Amino acid sequence: MALSKKIKTIEELSSVVKRLKLAGKKIIHCHGVFDLMHPGHIRHFHAAKALGDILIVTITPNRYVNKGPGRPVFTEELRAESVAALESVDFVAINLWPNAVETIKSLVPDIYVKGSDYADDRGDETRAIMLEKEAAASVGCAVHFTDDIMFSSTSLLNEYFGIYPEQSQEFLREFRKRYSAESVIEKLKTLKGLRVLVIGETILDEYAFVTPIGKPPKGNHIAARLLDSEVHAGGILACANHLANFCGKVDLLTAIGNDGKEKFIRSHLKPNISPDFLYYTEAPTIVKKRFVDSDFLSKLFEIYEIDDKPSYYFERQIISRLTSVYYRPNYYDLILVLDYGHGLLTPRVINIICDRSEFLAVNAQTNTANAGYNLITKYPRANYFCLDDKELRLAFQDNYVHINTLIEQLAKKATLPGGVAVTRGHLGVTTYDSEKKYFYEAPVLSQKIVDTTGAGDAFLAITAPCVAKGFPMDLVAFVGNAVGALAVGILGNRSSIEAESLFKFITALLK
Repeated sequence: MALSKKIKTIEELSSVVKRLKLAGKKIIHCHGVFDLMHPGHIRHFHAAKALGDILIVTITPNRYVNKGPGRPVFTEELRAESVAALESVDFVAINLWPNAVETIKSLVPDIYVKGSDYADDRGDETRAIMLEKEAAASVGCAVHFTDDIMFSSTSLLNEYFGIYPEQSQEFLREFRKRYSAESVIEKLKTLKGLRVLVIGETILDEYAFVTPIGKPPKGNHIAARLLDSEVHAGGILACANHLANFCGKVDLLTAIGNDGKEKFIRSHLKPNISPDFLYYTEAPTIVKKRFVDSDFLSKLFEIYEIDDKPSYYFERQIISRLTSVYYRPNYYDLILVLDYGHGLLTPRVINIICDRSEFLAVNAQTNTANAGYNLITKYPRANYFCLDDKELRLAFQDNYVHINTLIEQLAKKATLPGGVAVTRGHLGVTTYDSEKKYFYEAPVLSQKIVDTTGAGDAFLAITAPCVAKGFPMDLVAFVGNAVGALAVGILGNRSSIEAESLFKFITALLK
C-alpha cells in the first residue's frame, strides 16, 4: 500500500477501523513518539501485528512531545512517514491529544500494545500509561506488553546524533557518571515538603502582537497593526508559580495598585499559593507592555506603567507585616527575595529580611528602569545569591576580571550553608559552593530560544529550594540549566515550569 494511503487523520482512521471490525478483522493499536526509528521499534511492531490482523499506529504530535528543547528531532509528518514505511504497519495517524486515552476511546481497538518498559507504570510521572489502561478497559480493549530487545530513541539521539554541541554532550556524559535521572528526580520530589515565603514586586507583562505596515507619508515613525494581545502574571507572581509546582506551601508578600487588577492576579496564581497583598495608595500595579512583531516574536518597543518612588508610609506597612505576620522562627525553610528595584524593598526592609531569615535566597535584578541603582551588594547577607554575569560585574564595577574572582568576592557575604549561582547566557552557568570553596560549570542545554524574559527568574525559583535542601552545587547547576532551557522556549511568563515537564526533560537528558 502506498504511504499516502496508509497515513490518515484520526477521524478517517476511526471510519476505517469501524469498517474493518465489521469485516471481522482484529485491530491492534500502538502509540508513541517514535522520534528515531530503530530495531526495537521494528521488533515491537512485528510482535504487535502477530496479535491480530490490522496494525494501526498513532504518533504523538510535535506540540506534545514533552522531552525538552530540541525534541522531537523529526517532525510529526516525517515520523508518520517512517512508521508507515514498515510492512507490518497498516495505518498511521498523527494523534490529536498528549496521550492515547481519547484515541483508544475513538478507535476501540481489540488490543492496545506497549513495550515491556511500560509494564510498570510506577515511574510514569504523567500517569499516561495508567490512564490509557483505564481507557482500554472502559471500551473492552485488552492491553498487551511486547517483550523483545529494547532501545531508547532518546539514548541513541543523545549518543550518536549530536542534538547538543560537543561541550554540552561532554558535560552530560560526565554528569551521567555521578547522577541518574531517577536519583535527580527523587531529590527534586523532596522539595514538596518545603515551606517558602517569596517577597517581591508584582509585574504584569502585556504582549501586544503587531505587524509593521510601513512608514506614514507625513511622519518618520513606523506604523503597525495590532493583531492580538495577552497578559502574563510576571515578576514575583511568576516566581511563586514556578515554586508552587515543586514546593507544597508558598506564601507570597507583594504589592499591587488599587486599580482593579487584583481579580486577574488572584486567578493566575497556583492553588497552593497564599497571597498577601499590600496596596499602593497612589501608584498603579506595575505593567510592562511589550510590542512584539508577530512573525518573529522580536520586541519592537516597551512601555512601563510604574511609579517607583519609595514611600515611607508604605515601608512601615511592609515592616509591620514582616515583623508581625511573617516572623516565625524556623517556620520557613526558604525566604526568597526577587528584587526588581521598583521601590518595594527599601534599605530598612532589606535589613529586616536579612536579619530574620533562616535561609535566604536573593536576586537584585538590573533592568531598564533601575540600571546601575539596584545592586546585589545592597544585601548584607544571604545563603544563596543568584544573578547574571552583567549584574555581578556591575555590582563590583569590573568588566574584565575573571568572573570567578567576582563570585568569590560576593561569596564573602554568603552565610553557610549556601553558595552563589551566576547565569552567563550562551556560556551556561557557574555555581560556587561557599563551604567547599569550589566552582562548578554547566553549559547551556537549550536548543531554541523563543523569549528570554523570565528565564533568570525561573532559574532562581527552582534552584533556590534545591540549595535550601542541601543539593550539591553541581546538581544545582544542572537543574538550573534544565529549567532555563525550558523557560526560554516559553513566551514571557505565559506558563510556569511544571514538575512533570522538568522530570521528562531530565529523563531525556540523562538517558
